Amino acid sequence: MSRYLIKDLENLSGIKAHTLRIWEQRYNLLCPKRTDTNIRYYDEADLKLILNVALLNEKGHKISKIASMTPECISEEVIKLTDRSLMHDDQIHSLTICMIEMDEEKFEKILTTNIIKLGFEQTMLHVIYPFLTKIGVLWQTGAINPAQEHFISNLVRQKLIVAIDGQVPSSDGKKFMLFLPEGELHEISLLFATYLIKSKGHKVIYLGQSTPKKDLDAVYELHAPEFLLTVVTSVPVGDQANNYVEKLARKFNEATLLVSGIQILDKEYTFSPNVHLLHNINDLKAQLESLEQVPIEK
Repeated sequence: MSRYLIKDLENLSGIKAHTLRIWEQRYNLLCPKRTDTNIRYYDEADLKLILNVALLNEKGHKISKIASMTPECISEEVIKLTDRSLMHDDQIHSLTICMIEMDEEKFEKILTTNIIKLGFEQTMLHVIYPFLTKIGVLWQTGAINPAQEHFISNLVRQKLIVAIDGQVPSSDGKKFMLFLPEGELHEISLLFATYLIKSKGHKVIYLGQSTPKKDLDAVYELHAPEFLLTVVTSVPVGDQANNYVEKLARKFNEATLLVSGIQILDKEYTFSPNVHLLHNINDLKAQLESLEQVPIEK
């Protein structure tokens, strides 16, 4: 069972630690445990409770009234609220609860409902991406464990693959080769890029995670794509990331190289003219919209 410090509860719920202590003392809302060395901690039941309390409080419920409710009643009220709400933050809250509980059935239901209401692309842009950004920060701070992060990432990955399979490229579309650097495993952004590119009628040669340079050379020579797209999230780092991109730009100088990822963006690097930085998914959408429209085959 995971253990959380009050700072973790603050990061996950958005409620200041000072406020949490007041609620704890005044309303007996939380019951912290103690380690053998007398350090206070909270368990997953405490975390789930405070996430639900935070949402109800944000929606106008007085904390005194919430504190008088049982945890079961609080959960029921939150379910009613999120089922009828179209607010993106409410949906992200529900997904966070699913992550903590590792509840695949509930996660699937929330995603499916949002896709029906908003469409797949809008669900990705306004619900899934902000949610993944949130859990990425929480994972880095140690507020959630790797198993929870992998659980969610794999479920999102499954949804993306199904959505990609439903897109049929046009014979007139441009060719895009998508890949991640060797050692890079974070492919959610790459998969969503694949969906967007194919949804516009273009062709995707998907090489995926940790692609060796020799494979890039061989596939490029075989298919001669007009565009290459990669995301540098964790490796390579620093000047090595800069060097990696520049080597790609020179090697594949007849193609346009689309690059994103935190190891590249917001750095003071100077790249070759055929390198285009994608600061967010809207930059990729703009790039696609700048291309000649191709008929979508049914």
